[in-house]
Amino acid sequence: METSIALASRIHALECSACGQSYSAFALQRVSACCQMPLLAVYDLHEPLSKASICQAEGSMWRYREVLPLLHEENRVSLGEGFTPLLTLGTLASRYNLRSLVLKDEGQNPTGSFKARGLSMAISKAKELGVRGCIVPTAGNAGVAMAAYCAKAGMQAVVAMPRHTPKAFKEECYWYGAEVQLIDGLINDCAAWVRQTNANGELLDVSTLKEPYRIEGKKTMGYEIAEQLNWKLPDVILYPAGGGTGLIGIWKAFQEMKVLGWLAAETKLPRMVAVQASNCCPLIETYTGRQANAHHYVGKPTIANGLAVPRPLGEPLMLEVLRESRGTAVSITDEQMVEGMRELGRLEGLFVAPEGAAVWMAARHLLHTGWLRADEQILLLNTGSAQKYLENVEGQY
Repeated sequence: METSIALASRIHALECSACGQSYSAFALQRVSACCQMPLLAVYDLHEPLSKASICQAEGSMWRYREVLPLLHEENRVSLGEGFTPLLTLGTLASRYNLRSLVLKDEGQNPTGSFKARGLSMAISKAKELGVRGCIVPTAGNAGVAMAAYCAKAGMQAVVAMPRHTPKAFKEECYWYGAEVQLIDGLINDCAAWVRQTNANGELLDVSTLKEPYRIEGKKTMGYEIAEQLNWKLPDVILYPAGGGTGLIGIWKAFQEMKVLGWLAAETKLPRMVAVQASNCCPLIETYTGRQANAHHYVGKPTIANGLAVPRPLGEPLMLEVLRESRGTAVSITDEQMVEGMRELGRLEGLFVAPEGAAVWMAARHLLHTGWLRADEQILLLNTGSAQKYLENVEGQY
């Protein structure tokens, strides 16, 4: 009989992100019952926890297991996600007279994107809590990741994605044995189909921020950035924000590390930049005051499928990160994304997703306006490999 190995997780509760009401971290949860908003994991961080607790032998996101929510090792559903490299972009830095330009390449994760982190964690917790199947509306990468981790866990997987999603995303889901439903419209239309189809709640909806644990996987990017930079942080982080889980998660990680004492008291936290597609930029419309919120925003398709999220549930949390970090939000056109892909490919040998190219073009824009300074350390997040997007950018090199 297999022995249950307890992990040293310090999780003790979940909190409503809107009002702070507490919920059990030891029962299956979705959004908060009080406000119908995302639940955030809370850990006991005031007891001493040394950086030496990081499992150096674990070359994945699970090296930070004490600040992750999984309770028992046998429930871990992992394909080796996380601990992706920080790459120095010396040629681009030289061309644009920058002191320091680095890129965290999340395209090197299993299933080819940063979604592997969140879905590894969400599926692991779903397994721990007795879930038998999961469903997700997706622009592409999240569906692929969920299908892969459900296959690894022996769970049913149902994926709803826009009909215009590049074929590579659909095909990969089929290979993992997922049921794939193609929907006319964007991810919000897929979400409506999921709500109707799963009205009985038989499957766990692992939509962005509709369960508490995808963000916990994504936050490990923040822990890794700090560790890889020797517990210092860059001046600015540019992040492609569709649903925004990673933006929120990275900021959550920085706050946790401050409480743990893993960041020096004088450490200045980065200014966070949310980058969206001009064809679908609800956060920017709200951030600039052109709309009260994204509840009725109507977006259009973009070559950066992951940025086609017209009504993100996490909008209030993203706005909070921008405000607390003294950051900003920028939109980039599809044509600019192609230019960025071309520049990163030809000058740095990196074939980044359009979302990753968008953050580089946003950096160029902010340098031109003076919001970014050439003497600052700038960190770009590339969220995935461009291989799956070839249908979107065919012949544009």
